[in-house]
Amino acid sequence: MSNPTPVNKPGNPENPRVFFDVDIGGERVGRIVFEVFADVVPKTAENFRALCTGEKGVGQSTGKPLHFKGCPFHRIIKKFMVQGGDFSNQNGTGGESIYGDKFQDENFHYKHDKEGLLSMANAGPNTNGSQFFITTVPTPHLDSKHVVFGQVLKGMGVVKMLENVETKDDAPVKPCIIADCGEHKAGDDWGVAPNDGSGDAHPDFPEDSDVDFKDVDKVLAVAEDVKNIGNNFFKSQNWQSAVKKYSKALRYLEVCGDTVDDESAQKKLEPTALSCILNTAACKLKMQLWQEAIDSCDEALELNNTNTKALFRRAQAWQGLKEFNKAMIDLKKAQEIAPDDKAIGNEMQRVKQKVKEEKEKEKKIYAKMFA
Repeated sequence: MSNPTPVNKPGNPENPRVFFDVDIGGERVGRIVFEVFADVVPKTAENFRALCTGEKGVGQSTGKPLHFKGCPFHRIIKKFMVQGGDFSNQNGTGGESIYGDKFQDENFHYKHDKEGLLSMANAGPNTNGSQFFITTVPTPHLDSKHVVFGQVLKGMGVVKMLENVETKDDAPVKPCIIADCGEHKAGDDWGVAPNDGSGDAHPDFPEDSDVDFKDVDKVLAVAEDVKNIGNNFFKSQNWQSAVKKYSKALRYLEVCGDTVDDESAQKKLEPTALSCILNTAACKLKMQLWQEAIDSCDEALELNNTNTKALFRRAQAWQGLKEFNKAMIDLKKAQEIAPDDKAIGNEMQRVKQKVKEEKEKEKKIYAKMFA
């Protein structure tokens, strides 16, 4: 008979703690910290712990290092799980345990009753190797078929990022890699705050933060701090790092907005959220990611449909896509709202000039065709 998984995190302070540092598309997205249930499934827990440290050398059947470092998450199914651990073939057909090729199901003590559980992937009874999965929802249909052997302590936000990566036939389109892994000893820093030299001391994901999300002022202080770090990256023209910080600030604001019921408190979050979205749009323009800039401007206009900055920046993005009519529509709207803003008038002149230049180009092309 399977039992509910521990309510507390960690379930047992004596259990080992291990971690993955995860890269998506070549970019570090954060750290996942796990507890492995050595008190209930010691053999299975030890297999995973040792594969995190790489201390067991080379595998007997694969001839590859018994180590998750560099191993991909090869299978991702939204609202189900993310799967990895095939360090030899990297596609779900390989891997091996520290005990040899396969080992037996130790027990089915715990149920698959929540998100963030570690469970062994298998090809039927008693076929455990190195492959594992992390649940993103409760999966009761797997009870008594797969061995639950651990849980996520920190970094569920990273798991959610993995879950939401674009896939084709359940394989991620971008590489999703365990870039580093290891074991946390007692007293070690869990490493969920970024180590990027920016001065950002806040965990990357709100789920890992100790801040009280009912306290709007405290959350605003965190979001403003992270936004300002983003602004520093913007000033140094590090657009990608700036976007990461603005996205992080927005995650904190979103959780706070979902936590507080008071409408006036929610309204208090809006100016900072709007600023982060508009700054993101500005970065996307600098990176010439025109459609992504439009998406950010659309988001800003949902919050405030008379925001001239959003209309102006969207017009700039439309120009990048050579959609000059759409650019002109946005600029005219912006001019109606702020008739004295000279920058809007100047931009309209630029668009007219671009339209003229495009027409001249077309004329020359046609002239050559019929010459």
